[in-house]
Amino acid sequence: MKTLRIHYLQHVHFEDLGCIEDWAKTKGHRLSSTKFYENEPLPEFSEFDWLIVMGGPMGVYDLEKYNWLSGEKEFIGNAIRAKKTVIGICLGAQLIASALGAKVYPNSQKEIGWFPISLTKETIATNILGKNEDSFPVFHWHGDTFHLPPNATRIASSEICLNQAFVYAEKVIGLQFHFEVTEKSLQRMITFCSDELVDGKHIQSAEEIISNKRLISGINGQMFRLLDKMEEI
Repeated sequence: MKTLRIHYLQHVHFEDLGCIEDWAKTKGHRLSSTKFYENEPLPEFSEFDWLIVMGGPMGVYDLEKYNWLSGEKEFIGNAIRAKKTVIGICLGAQLIASALGAKVYPNSQKEIGWFPISLTKETIATNILGKNEDSFPVFHWHGDTFHLPPNATRIASSEICLNQAFVYAEKVIGLQFHFEVTEKSLQRMITFCSDELVDGKHIQSAEEIISNKRLISGINGQMFRLLDKMEEI
């Protein structure tokens, strides 16, 4: 495999690449980033092969508060049209969906903690999410959702979120959930977003979230397998 130039877009300091950084370094790939919270510039399209769009507590529609969002969305859309491999996580998936023309909006309930997703038959057959089971728990921290973008394929759902993951044109994938989370980043999310941990049917307490940290190694393995598959395309 050739050395990939992987550029990632980071929206807040506490939501970084997580285990994706471990995968990239093990493979010998090159990493670069745009950290919007430090006003860093976007790269030229000739400077990267993959684009990874990370999560964050803001919404796609928070344009007045975060004036870089509109430019970021345009950049993502252009990266897709340039046939780059584009992977979005949580807010990243929502930005990809929006760039592809889908509506992004607040869901009826927030989903925070370890809850199961269900895979479509096609997903299980292709094993794109690194699992041949039809349902398994993953880590969630999101309040928004989106319509499935035109010509995209839904690959996972949950009880309160129909579009948990999708694939578009083979090289573009959006994940609402956090395969990449590590024990360190999990604790950071709890620390900096603790105000969201209120009573709710689909919101777990900090203690309950941490008590299930044994699940991290499993979802990290699925993240690695997903990245391996994207590397083959």
